[in-house]
Amino acid sequence: MIKIKYVYVIFLFLFLVACHDRAPKESCNKYVNPLKTTDSVALSVADPFVYKFDGLYYLTGTTSLPDGVGFAYYTSKDLITWEYKGALYRKPENHIGSHAFWAPEVEYYKGKFYMTYSCYVEKRGLMLTCLAVSEKPGGPFVDLYTPWFDLGYSAIDADIFVDDDGTPYVYYSKNRIQETLAVGELYAARLATDLSRLDGDPVFISEASQSWEKVNWDRNRCNEGAYVFKRNGIYYMTYSANDTGYEHYGIGVARSKKPLGPWTKSLTNPLVTTDLSKGISSPGHNSIVEEPDGRLWMIYHRHADPYCQKPNWDRVVCMDRLSFDEQGELQIEESCSSQ
Repeated sequence: MIKIKYVYVIFLFLFLVACHDRAPKESCNKYVNPLKTTDSVALSVADPFVYKFDGLYYLTGTTSLPDGVGFAYYTSKDLITWEYKGALYRKPENHIGSHAFWAPEVEYYKGKFYMTYSCYVEKRGLMLTCLAVSEKPGGPFVDLYTPWFDLGYSAIDADIFVDDDGTPYVYYSKNRIQETLAVGELYAARLATDLSRLDGDPVFISEASQSWEKVNWDRNRCNEGAYVFKRNGIYYMTYSANDTGYEHYGIGVARSKKPLGPWTKSLTNPLVTTDLSKGISSPGHNSIVEEPDGRLWMIYHRHADPYCQKPNWDRVVCMDRLSFDEQGELQIEESCSSQ
């Protein structure tokens, strides 16, 4: 009898362990915004871009290097705590850009890693986009084209998207300054298969048009910072609107059935914007990373001091989980994050 009870207890234990292994994992990671470095300091990066390779996450963005101009990077195994790794890209001598090296993004394509970034070219009086390449996700990245394309106007915040059939596209913001007014419009173009050039004329995507995008109409009329991905046959674009240095910068969403549009902005926009009751000021310029189980996480920046009354370009990195409602609208799972 004792042996029977003993066997039963072992069987019950093994059954419970097996059931636990089959139980769904916790719906979201435990984290606190803003994200931290390994030495528990807030991750201070603007225009953050995250990509994943061989189980490791990489993060770069508009950063400064201690010994030059370029972009630093960080790595993480869980998206929560990030370790500083040094320079991902360093401006070489005789580069056409003088300053304002902004918003790098990295795309893995045909066995190599390609980086887009913007910089100011004094001889053109424009912000232009450049393209660099690396054999490794952690660089170093070496310039391929400086500039990548020059259409006679400033083009910033380039985002490469590769469709299911392997066709590459680029999305960017056509930017112009008219005295004290900044205007940004989103455009897209198909790329040559070797990424060397635009394969066709750029197509207009969007401009500041919704009421939340018009709160600083006399100062800023920008759509910028596009990030494109595809889910269930639908193309989704997140983008930012308004001025990142001031209040009410935010993230909107648009959808399309084709990569070049037409694109329709969500009537539920903005996806996220200033909410001082939660300590959130001017969240924006995001990227999105997908985990192996299909979960999506949005990485973005916001003001380090949400209550600063002056123009504020001191930004920190945050993240939130994304999901879709029954109508396919993108939404934030706010309950997954402790602010």
